[in-house]
Amino acid sequence: MDKLLIRGGNRISGTVAASGSKNSALPVIAATLLTPDGTFTLNRIPDLQDVRTFSALLEYLGAKVSFENNVLRVSTDQLKSIEAPYELVKKMRASIYVLGPLLSRFGHTRVSLPGGCAFGPRPVDLHIMVMEKLGADITIEKGFIDAKVKGSRLRGARIDFPISSVGATGNALMAAVTASGTTILGNAALEPEIECLCHFLQKMGASIEGIGTTTLVIEGVERLRAVTFDNIFDRIEAGTLLSAAAITKGEITVTGVIPLQLESVIDAFRRAGCTVTTGPDSISLSAPEKLLPTDITANPYPAFPTDMQAQWMAMMTQAEGTSTIIDKIYHERFNHIPELNRLGARIEIRENQAIVHGPQELTGTKVMSTDLRASACLVLAGLVATDTTEVLRVYHLDRGYEKIEKKLTSLGADIERDRYQEFS
Repeated sequence: MDKLLIRGGNRISGTVAASGSKNSALPVIAATLLTPDGTFTLNRIPDLQDVRTFSALLEYLGAKVSFENNVLRVSTDQLKSIEAPYELVKKMRASIYVLGPLLSRFGHTRVSLPGGCAFGPRPVDLHIMVMEKLGADITIEKGFIDAKVKGSRLRGARIDFPISSVGATGNALMAAVTASGTTILGNAALEPEIECLCHFLQKMGASIEGIGTTTLVIEGVERLRAVTFDNIFDRIEAGTLLSAAAITKGEITVTGVIPLQLESVIDAFRRAGCTVTTGPDSISLSAPEKLLPTDITANPYPAFPTDMQAQWMAMMTQAEGTSTIIDKIYHERFNHIPELNRLGARIEIRENQAIVHGPQELTGTKVMSTDLRASACLVLAGLVATDTTEVLRVYHLDRGYEKIEKKLTSLGADIERDRYQEFS
């Protein structure tokens, strides 16, 4: 396995370009399954393990996929299977995105129950509810979701989500765009990644109204086409890079971004004492001499994102006082706390709140990644720890950050990747 060796103490400063978004790329790639008409060209796709896993899943289904220099080309005209197997699906939860497109196109699919980061339950109940509302019969047997359309096509329906769900909203969109009649999605997710998927589907020929609101209206069409499409930036990677400068008392400019999509994170940085300025496609941050303790609550977009709370926690270990961090999306997403405490942090959990007491001097040691964002959190902590921090199991990090150690090295960090043997 790979690990990162981080020798802390260097300021993160300079200019860096944001990569394309993993969380928008995966549903967009899944949506190519909706039509056999032509070859898709998808630009700004990040070179990540999750993207390669999803590409392997499409190839298993019979798609032709090529990936080079962040350009993914996909042709799905000769699909040979409607079953997404456990061996591939277990590697990431986003594999559930193939459920809607395959069901819509073929009227029948079998998708293994997914795997992915292990930080609490994230059931697929809403995905199943969506397909049933659109007219599918669903059974779960031997670890598979077996979905069949009653009749020739899925049927439009009114679907009100009991909670905001990015994944279920995405699957609903992909299933509904070729369903007969009108589908109305209430309490739809507002995340930029959903907007991106909507714009992609529109370019393919779908009819969608209400983009950027919690109510989406989809008029089903009979046929879609392959297109060329540019992916959006990764707002979580951008936020993580800004955090790296903030925690090390540095200065950074992240380019290729849409500042409005990081408004809640920018506001938190400013409350923490950072100076943040924005341009049309850039965000610049200058860290204060002393970070201020800053409470955050992770909620659905446009609130502070759950995918940034672990990184924020690492930052707050260096703040001058006590901060409270609450995650209202994934209540058990605190697996990084024991590892931060191993580095010398003083963090306690009270019900669903993490209480971070700062500032604490962190000392490098071996720590273990438990999920994608926990990995980023430990890297940030390593940047300010004395001695060397060894972050193990960075395959989690590779799922969602494109060459993060190279980006940080270009900004002044002392990081190298190495191999190690893990004993069971």
